[in-house]
Amino acid sequence: MNAPDETLRIDTPENVIFGYRVAGIGSRFLAALIDTTLILVLQLVVNIGVLLVARFLFNFSLSSNDSGLAWLLGIFGLVTFAFLWGYYIFFEMLWNGQSPGKRRVGLRVIRMDGTPITLSESIIRNLVRLVDFLPAYYGVGVIAMFINSQARRLGDLAAGTMVVHDRAAVTLESLAAAPARPTPGLSTTGNPWPVERLTSRDLEMAEDFLRRRDSLANRAELAQRIAQALLARMGADPALAEHVPGEVLIQEILSKRGG
Repeated sequence: MNAPDETLRIDTPENVIFGYRVAGIGSRFLAALIDTTLILVLQLVVNIGVLLVARFLFNFSLSSNDSGLAWLLGIFGLVTFAFLWGYYIFFEMLWNGQSPGKRRVGLRVIRMDGTPITLSESIIRNLVRLVDFLPAYYGVGVIAMFINSQARRLGDLAAGTMVVHDRAAVTLESLAAAPARPTPGLSTTGNPWPVERLTSRDLEMAEDFLRRRDSLANRAELAQRIAQALLARMGADPALAEHVPGEVLIQEILSKRGG
C-alpha cells in the first residue's frame, strides 16, 4: 500500500504554483461521520413526518396489512436514497466542494487541476459513493484510499477529483501588510487600496466577470487580465496578479467599494 502524498502541487498556465495539503483517511473519516450523523437525523425527521401525514390524512396504521404499508416502505426507501445521494451534491454545489462535515473539519473537494468541482463531477463522485460504502461504512472506499497515493476513493477516481485541506484565501490586506517593496504611485497612508480610482466601467467589467465566470473557458486567464487592469487603475503594481489568483483580487477589490 502507498502512503498518501502530503501535498499536491499545481502549476497553472500563468506559472503560479499552488500547494494543497491532501486530506488523509482520519480527517475524511471524521467529516464523513459528521455528515452521516446529520443525514440520519434528517432522514428520521422526514420519515416521521411522512408517517404522521399518512396517519392523519389517510388513516394509516402500522398494523394494517394492505398495500399502504408497501407504499410507505417505498417512500422511506426513496427518502433514504435521496438523502444519501442528494445531500452531498446539494452542499458541494452550495459551498463550493464542501459538505457540513467537510466544512467543520476544514476539507474541500477540488478537481485535479485545482479548480472547483462542477455539478457533473459531484454527481459522478456521489453516485459511486454507493460502491465505496460497501460492504459497510466505506469499506471499499477506505481500501481504495489506502492504495491510492493521494487517498482518493473510487468516486474521486471516477470524477477526477480529490479532497484537500481547505486553505485560507490570500487577501489584499495581507499583501498590503506584508513587508513588500513599495508599489509605484500608491500612497502609504490612508487606504492602501484606493478603489475610488476605479471607473464605473471598471466595476461593471469585474462584476460581469464574476457573474459569468463558471461558463468561461479561459476563466483563469481572463481573471488575471482584469485584476491587472484594476490594480493598474488604482496605482498598484499589476504584477501582484501574477502571485495571487485573479478571482481573489477581483472579489477583494469589489468588496472595498463601500469601505
